[in-house]
Amino acid sequence: MQQHFDRTAEDLGNSIHLEHVNVQVPDQRLATLFYITGLGLTRDPYLMVSDSNMWANVGRSQFHLPTGTAQVLRGHTGLVIPGRKALLDRLAAVAPKLAGTAFSFREHNDHVEATCPWGNRLRVHEPDASRFGRITLGIPYVEFDVPAGTAKAISAFYPEIMDIPAELKNGDGTMARAKVGKDQYLQFRETTSPQAEFDGHHVQIYITNFSGPYQRLLKRGLVSREDNQYQYRFKDIVDLRSGKPLFTIEHEVRSATHPMYMRRLVNRDPAQTNRTYAHGHDELAWAMGPDEYDQR
Repeated sequence: MQQHFDRTAEDLGNSIHLEHVNVQVPDQRLATLFYITGLGLTRDPYLMVSDSNMWANVGRSQFHLPTGTAQVLRGHTGLVIPGRKALLDRLAAVAPKLAGTAFSFREHNDHVEATCPWGNRLRVHEPDASRFGRITLGIPYVEFDVPAGTAKAISAFYPEIMDIPAELKNGDGTMARAKVGKDQYLQFRETTSPQAEFDGHHVQIYITNFSGPYQRLLKRGLVSREDNQYQYRFKDIVDLRSGKPLFTIEHEVRSATHPMYMRRLVNRDPAQTNRTYAHGHDELAWAMGPDEYDQR
């Protein structure tokens, strides 16, 4: 009997990868303690190696951490990092050196919540194929806290302007989710809490239809920056009918022809030490192995 497949399950839409989250940090040493030593991520060994910026690899994605006035994402970033106990041990080990900052961490049933020295919140999950696909190390989502009553209009913006599929979640329609890569999402959850002012942080995506969204953004006066041949930016997500801004978050939009698209990133295994060194275990795989392949 011929096997049937749901071909729509593999559709991505126009955005094919969520590559980085960018927030400024005032102190590269404290950032290293939190992102590299505590979380167990890897500083990119090839680019941004001075003391003015740091790129921290998370599987096939990154945090970009340029030096400057602290920026705080209005929401939280979701991470997948294997080994909860080892993660908790690492965070506990850096806690004394981060005393007096906004750093904290707390264990929950399905994640570890960690806060960076300047207040950025992260939710660190164990690998789970039912929730995050085959990711064992990566950024599966970024979730933003948005004003009440905006989720429906936000979910309409992404398909119409960016050719990115989006849907309402939560049953009551209070969260919009836009699919920006394989098992990667931008999520917008409504809240009645006061909104902090936007401070300039951004997320970066790669899209295949590069010019179509550009023309639609340009027509509405939403292109905020012309970076180069391969990249432009916009900040405001707007109501398509009224043009009213719904939420502001800078999107760095790159073409799939960008020279750095799918650049190989180095990911170390934080369990590897000089005392317990074993050949062949320097690198941590960002995806599940062939023995865990879904046979659907």
